Amino acid sequence: MAKRTSRGFSGFPEGKLKTTPIPNLFFSDLLPTIDHLGEFKVSMYAFWALAHKEGRFRYLSREQIAADELFMKGMGNSDQSADEALEDALERVVSRGTLLQVTLEDREGTQAYYFLNSNKGRAAVKAVEDGHWAPSGDPEAPLDLSIERPNIFNLYEQNIGPLTPMIAETLRDAEQSYPQGWIEDAMRIAVENNVRKWRYVEAILEDWQTQGRDEREDRGDSEKARRRYVEGKYADFIEH
Repeated sequence: MAKRTSRGFSGFPEGKLKTTPIPNLFFSDLLPTIDHLGEFKVSMYAFWALAHKEGRFRYLSREQIAADELFMKGMGNSDQSADEALEDALERVVSRGTLLQVTLEDREGTQAYYFLNSNKGRAAVKAVEDGHWAPSGDPEAPLDLSIERPNIFNLYEQNIGPLTPMIAETLRDAEQSYPQGWIEDAMRIAVENNVRKWRYVEAILEDWQTQGRDEREDRGDSEKARRRYVEGKYADFIEH
């Protein structure tokens, strides 16, 4: 029987454990292409750290990553080597397209911020580029979004009805499945047709996803655009 020469990981404890969500595409599309340990470590760390962030738009700063002493110990034997390894790994992660990087000037100089390359991350980067984000002065949340679109919960309460825990979970799933603009437009159509039901909104979103969306028609005020969402398969949602 082989002897253990060092104390390794003692195993996961009994009971319910907290988990970190990682998209399946990471394992199917990204992981097979990653051949650098530092890039892998930073990628996995980003998923974990972003999952612990609050707010609609989540991001990491380079300073926040470098301030994690436990993580940095695994990046190098000295502060300098760890910092150099982090810089190299971040460049690789951004080059790969796993994270998106933006830089902003503040009183401390140029700061780098990283967003996951997702719908929300891309929207956040565009907001930065359009000048809607600026340094806030708060080290815990250094970026401040000065112009933010209503979130899906507010949209639902304003246009459909009261929010329940079950509906909240459904809305979170919708945020992961459809672009924010689609959800807003589908709710607008529901209001215009006086069909204040989430299932009606969801049916529109499902149709756009499977059949494609003719934005010229949807954004118009034509009678044809109105009839599209009150006839056929949508008629069952409308009370006569």
